[in-house]
Amino acid sequence: MKCLNVLAFILIVIGALNWGLWGFFQFDLVAWLFHGNTTWVSRLIYAIVGLAGVWSLRMIPKCRHLCCDTECGSNKDKKGGCCK
Repeated sequence: MKCLNVLAFILIVIGALNWGLWGFFQFDLVAWLFHGNTTWVSRLIYAIVGLAGVWSLRMIPKCRHLCCDTECGSNKDKKGGCCK
């Protein structure tokens, strides 16, 4: 399971870099590498990156450290609620 989470994270980073290249330079790295964005290989890469994003949604509840004050050991979030 941990290996799958790491693989999903790597694919999400690749997808984010590809979107960043598109946003800044209108350059699609996947399409460039695989000779167009409608080739079966490009579409497969896009689909796998999308599935990695869906897989990673299940990790959101595990990210309590983003909203909790862990430095002081408190069990309260930044709004004063309980982080359990």
